[in-house]
Amino acid sequence: MRSLISRLRHKGRGAKIDSVPGLQEVPSETAQQRLYRYRKQRGVNLGSWFVLERWISESPFKSAVGSGQSDLDVAKGSNAKQVLEDHWDSWITPSDFEWLAARGINTVRIPIGYYHICALDPSILTGTDFDGLQCVFEGAWSRIVTAVTTAQSFGIGVLFDLHAAPGKQNQDSHSGTSSPVVSFFHSKFNMQLAVRVFRTLVTQLVVLQNQEPMINNIAGIELLNEPHPVSHEALYNWYREAIQEIRSIDPGFPIYISDCWMTDQYAGFVANLPPSWALTCVDHHLYRCFTRNDISTPAAQHIASISDPNAPFPQMVSRISEKLGAVGSGLIVGEWSAALNPGSLQGAVDDHRVRASYVQAQLDLFELYCAGSFFWTYKKERRGDQGWSFREAVENGIFPNAVGMMPVKDFVGLNADISIRKVVARDVASGQHASYWAQFPGHYELWRFNSGFDQGWDEAYDFFALDRAGHPAVSELGFKSCIAKRKVQEHIRERGLSNNLWEFGECCLFSSDFPLWPCAVSPAGASHTRYLDKLYLGCRRPISKYISEHGFGQGVDAAKHDFHHHYC
Repeated sequence: MRSLISRLRHKGRGAKIDSVPGLQEVPSETAQQRLYRYRKQRGVNLGSWFVLERWISESPFKSAVGSGQSDLDVAKGSNAKQVLEDHWDSWITPSDFEWLAARGINTVRIPIGYYHICALDPSILTGTDFDGLQCVFEGAWSRIVTAVTTAQSFGIGVLFDLHAAPGKQNQDSHSGTSSPVVSFFHSKFNMQLAVRVFRTLVTQLVVLQNQEPMINNIAGIELLNEPHPVSHEALYNWYREAIQEIRSIDPGFPIYISDCWMTDQYAGFVANLPPSWALTCVDHHLYRCFTRNDISTPAAQHIASISDPNAPFPQMVSRISEKLGAVGSGLIVGEWSAALNPGSLQGAVDDHRVRASYVQAQLDLFELYCAGSFFWTYKKERRGDQGWSFREAVENGIFPNAVGMMPVKDFVGLNADISIRKVVARDVASGQHASYWAQFPGHYELWRFNSGFDQGWDEAYDFFALDRAGHPAVSELGFKSCIAKRKVQEHIRERGLSNNLWEFGECCLFSSDFPLWPCAVSPAGASHTRYLDKLYLGCRRPISKYISEHGFGQGVDAAKHDFHHHYC
C-alpha cells in the first residue's frame, strides 16, 4: 500500500497535461439505448422459446425424428412448420412480459439459433445441417421482432444469445442438433458463417433502431453459448473477428462473451482487447448440481461457498469484477438457478427454506459484484420444478416476489431536494477523501473528486428517472465503469488532463512516466493503456481496488443509498 501511495504522490506533483492527442469520439446513443445497455440487468432466460429443450417443453417434440432432442429433430418431423410456429406464438405471450415486469425483471436473455434468422438471408442455411429447411424456420424472424417490441412495451430489454452456432459449439442438443460431434471449431466455413450471421443480425437490429417506432431495448448480443473450443487461442481469434465485424456496423453495440468457465482467463482476454468505448462483457454460468462433487456437497456448504466473502468463488467474482471494471467492462451471470441435486438436500430439515437461502445467497453476491444476472429458466411445461422454473420459484417463495428498487413515493419534480442532499453527501465523502489522503503529503485535486461525485450522483438519478411510465421498479446504473470511462473523457475535454484523474473516479494506469486512462488516448498509444492486472505495487489487492472507489463511483453508490432511503 505504501508503494502505491508513494507512486501516486510523486506522479501527481505538478503533472498537469494540457491535452491528449486523438481523443476518440463516444458512439452516439439515444437515452433509451443507453438505459437498456448499461443499467443493472435483473433478468431471466426465456429458455425453450426458439431454441427448444425437451426437458423444458415437451409438446413440440411429439412428432420429432431421431432421438427427438433438438431443433433439427423437430424440424425434420411431420408438420414441423406448424408445430414450431404454434409453439413460438404460445410459449411466451405479452402476459408473461407483464408478469415479469411487475416483479422487477428488466431484461430477458433469448437463446436463438443461426437458422432462426434465415428469413433475412436464406443462404445462411446452405451447406449446414439445416440446409433445405428454410420453409420451416422462415417465420421465426418476424416473431423475434415481435418479442423485442413486446418486451420494450413493458420496459424490458433483450439480450440475444447465439445458443446454436453452425456446426455446434458444444455437444449439447440445445446447440441445434442431437449429434455429439462439435464441428464449429474444426471448420473455417462454420466459423466464418457465424460471423456472417452476426453481420446479418446486427445490421437488421440497427435498421430497427432507426425506424419508427424505434426499437431501443437491445441490451446486446452474446456471441456463443457455453463453447467448448479445441483451443482457447482459436476461440480468442474468432471472438476478435466477430467483435470487429459487429463494431464495424455499430461501433457502440454491446457484446457479451462466454468465459468457458475459465473466468480469469477470459477476463484477461477482454482486458487486452483494443481500446473501445463499447461494452464487451464477460458471461459466467453458475450451477451447483451437476458434478459428482456438487452432488456430494450439502446444501449448507453450497450456500456458504457463495455467501462467505473469503470463500474461493466470491473472491474470484470480486477479483474479476475489479479487473473488468478497470477497462470499462463488467461481469454478468448469464445462467443460474435454484436447482440443487437431491444428494445435497439429504438431511435438510426444510427443503423450501434451504432453497430460498441458496437463491438469496446468489442474489446477494450478484448484487455486490455483477452488472446483471439471468435465472435459468422462466418456466417449464410440466409444473412442479421450483429449482429450474423461475415462475414457480417466485410463486412458492423460493425466489423473492420482486427484485430491484421499487419506489413507494414519487420523486419526479423533487430536483431541489435531491440536489440539497447531494451536496450534503458530497461534502461528507469529500471530507473523508481529503482526510485520508492528508496522511500522505502530495499534490491532490479535491475539486476533481467533487466533480466526479456530482457526475456519479446525477448519472444514477438519471437512470432512476428514465422510462418510469408504468414500470414498478426503477433502473439502476449497472456498468458503472463503462459510464465512468465516458465521463472522464468529457471531464478531460472540459477541464484538461491531469495525473489526478483518479480522484474523479477513473482507474489510472501507470506507464513508466505518467498515468494514462483506458481509451483516453489515440490508437498509437494503446499499448500504454492496458490494465496492469498483475501490478500490485506491494499491495495484496490490484491497484484498481484503491483508486476506482473515488469520485464517480462513490457518487453513484451514495445516490442509490439516498434513493432507497427516501423513496422506497
